[in-house]
Amino acid sequence: MDARTNGTGTRRASPAMPLSRARIIAAAARVADRGGLDSVSMRTVAKELDVEAMSLYHHVTNKDALLDGLADWVAAQFYRPKTDVGWRVEMTKRANSLRAVLSSHPWGLGMIESRSNAGDALLRHHDAVLGSLLTVFPLRMAAHAFSILDAYIYGFVLTEVNLPFAPGEGHENEMAEQLVPDMAGLPHLRRMATELMATGEYSFTAEFEAGLDLILDGLERHTGGSRSEGTS
Repeated sequence: MDARTNGTGTRRASPAMPLSRARIIAAAARVADRGGLDSVSMRTVAKELDVEAMSLYHHVTNKDALLDGLADWVAAQFYRPKTDVGWRVEMTKRANSLRAVLSSHPWGLGMIESRSNAGDALLRHHDAVLGSLLTVFPLRMAAHAFSILDAYIYGFVLTEVNLPFAPGEGHENEMAEQLVPDMAGLPHLRRMATELMATGEYSFTAEFEAGLDLILDGLERHTGGSRSEGTS
């Protein structure tokens, strides 16, 4: 990286690549990945890029615009459903995509739907989801389906990223062994812990697919079609 004087004799670093809005947003995402959304500021993003904070304002007007860009950056990574493939297949792909992206960037959970200035990627994603659902549902039911699926996906990921153990790595067994001694007065939880969790038959990770199938099964009853039509 080369350096230039700033007029006072002090040498300052100049970026190896020109600044752009895309580079700034990507840097903000890296900052958020390390320290959460509260760690994102014009100063911390500038430090990530090794530039002066004031230089960011040529591309991003303020912190609100930076956060709007971050929300859209997350949405741009979501799978965008198609209308020429079965709706159930597309909703499953989309659900798994959201889960993967939001698990990797949990700071996106609270901001995707909270920004007042929705970005192009988020709007196009929403439009694609509705387009897929409208191939089998009337508009009102498509809206219901969209809301139900989002509530399940976001809720599951929120729980998953805040679990006191890493799901899917056998830690459910260890958790059960710790809890069972304290469950003398909790017969139903004790049964789940001893018959499912401690035996390895229960995995929180696998519950996502099971729950999603239950929701899709319920929605499918409102299409008038068979499951095979939705999965082709």
